[in-house]
Amino acid sequence: MRRERYLTVAIYSLTTLIGLAAFFYPFFIPLLGPGDAATPLFSAPAMLAILVVLSLAVLLIEGQGQRMGAKQVALLALLVAINSILRFLDNAFPLIFEFSPIFFLIVCTGYIFGGRFGLLLGTLTLLVSALITGGVGPWLPYQMIVAGWVGLSAPLLRGPLRLLRLPAGGRGEIALLTVFAIGWGFAYGAIMNLWSWPFLTGDPTMFWELGLPLAETLKRYATFYAATSFVADLSRAVGNGAMVILLGQATLRALRRFHQRFDFAVQPLLQPVS
Repeated sequence: MRRERYLTVAIYSLTTLIGLAAFFYPFFIPLLGPGDAATPLFSAPAMLAILVVLSLAVLLIEGQGQRMGAKQVALLALLVAINSILRFLDNAFPLIFEFSPIFFLIVCTGYIFGGRFGLLLGTLTLLVSALITGGVGPWLPYQMIVAGWVGLSAPLLRGPLRLLRLPAGGRGEIALLTVFAIGWGFAYGAIMNLWSWPFLTGDPTMFWELGLPLAETLKRYATFYAATSFVADLSRAVGNGAMVILLGQATLRALRRFHQRFDFAVQPLLQPVS
């Protein structure tokens, strides 16, 4: 069990490191010095293959090594299916700008069942929904990584919840989740822009250029983000927050009841909130 747990953590860590390198290399290059680094560290097809293989490996390891592995996989499949349908409906009947309802369930599930479960839900949701909606493209592996990070980071809210002594299911918990969901509404767009930003051209004050100092690179990206993405990401942030406020308590209650009824032996980054 210990060996399988270490292997699973190693796989999650590798996935995260790949994502960090693939997204943030424009900011790493000035720190590494001059050189020919005008291309991303990982191509989109290679990243997609790596992510699919790692996700399947995690599912096999978790299912083999945990007492209720089959039920975990069944729950994951159900939640991925629900989120994929929500994304299909969102594409068929667009709501407002960049808002998508899929992040609400990723946040809530990661918060209740743990970061590892949340990462898988986010990653597989984007993969399956892209296949359903025809949204497969060079952006897909990047979307999978960032959506996975949303679920992976959700359990971090448990620390402030305990520190502030807020009861589970109360207004304080919903307030924390709302702020978290709003923050990721902006962060998702800001991170996703990085996959294409180095290849765009135009106004020299807001596009990437090889050899610039780190401070200037950061300044250019901030200008680019404010000019091209802030309003759209605002709609995603507001939508995320509104869903948590309207549906958060009922959804968390249902997820906790499901967790207790089926006695899941989940191995989260932190213990589930009771």
